[in-house]
Amino acid sequence: MKYSISIEDETLVAAAQEIITKRYEWERHHVSAALRTRTGEIFTAVHLEASLSRVTVCAEAMVIGKAISEGYKEFDTIVAVRHPDPDSEDREIRVVSPCGMCRELIADYARDCKVILPGEEGLDKADILDLLPLRYSRK
Repeated sequence: MKYSISIEDETLVAAAQEIITKRYEWERHHVSAALRTRTGEIFTAVHLEASLSRVTVCAEAMVIGKAISEGYKEFDTIVAVRHPDPDSEDREIRVVSPCGMCRELIADYARDCKVILPGEEGLDKADILDLLPLRYSRK
C-alpha cells in the first residue's frame, strides 16, 4: 500500500538531509537516515563507511540502533538520503531506497514501519513488508 507524504514526513526528510549536511565526509559518511517513533520522536544517524565494504554499517541500521539504545521500540516511518559525490554535477541531497539488508532489518524491528522512497513524481511512502515480497522467515 502506498501512502501520501505528510508534513511530518517532509520534516523527517529534512532531518535526514540536515544531519548528512552537517556530518558529510567523502568516503566516510555520505548516507544518513531519520526515524520517527510512534510517539513522534525523531532520531538521525549517518552510515559508517569502511575500507572493507563488508563491514560498512548502513545509516538505517545506525538510526534503529540509536533509537533502541534510547529505549524506543515502536517505529512509524524511516527515510534515508544520499549526499552527492564531490565531482557530481547534481548537488541535491536525495532520498534513496533502503538496500535489501536494511529492508530485512527494518522489518525485523518494525514490521509496521513505513518507508519514504523516491517515486516517479516525487516521494512515495510504503509499508516495509510491501518492499519484501516472499520475505525470509525463521519459521
